[in-house]
Amino acid sequence: MSKTRLSAAFLAVSVLLFAGQAAADDTTVIELTQVPCQFLEAEGGTDHAYTSSSKADCEAINAESGVARVAAAAPMRLKPGHYVFRVTNRGVPYELGFWLRGDGLLNRARLPGVSGGGLSTGTTKDYPVDLKPGEYVYSCPLNTTPDYRLIVEE
Repeated sequence: MSKTRLSAAFLAVSVLLFAGQAAADDTTVIELTQVPCQFLEAEGGTDHAYTSSSKADCEAINAESGVARVAAAAPMRLKPGHYVFRVTNRGVPYELGFWLRGDGLLNRARLPGVSGGGLSTGTTKDYPVDLKPGEYVYSCPLNTTPDYRLIVEE
């Protein structure tokens, strides 16, 4: 390969690497911690010390207290942009996931979302998403948490 072609290839790779770094620098990381039947940060850091060995345990707990807990919690408020939701399974003895979507059928159809599983006890996973203005909810269907509110506005 000629020196000119090698320099051009190096420049092209350098531009791509720099562009990727710039995108990463514009990303905000939101850390969320799942304990049995709840996300700690969504409930002001209060750990209700629920115990759960299955999804059914959380369904029963949240049927009793979930609506009141969500009503008392302030919605998360963010600006539009690039985000990574970094979710940790702290002490839940079964695999968890994360699901962020538009609130309601219309918003679910028009707003971006992200979901995934594979969060065994003690693990952390990243869920990247580009958020647009609108109303969202997030939850864990496997650890059956309430639907916590997220509002994205300019």
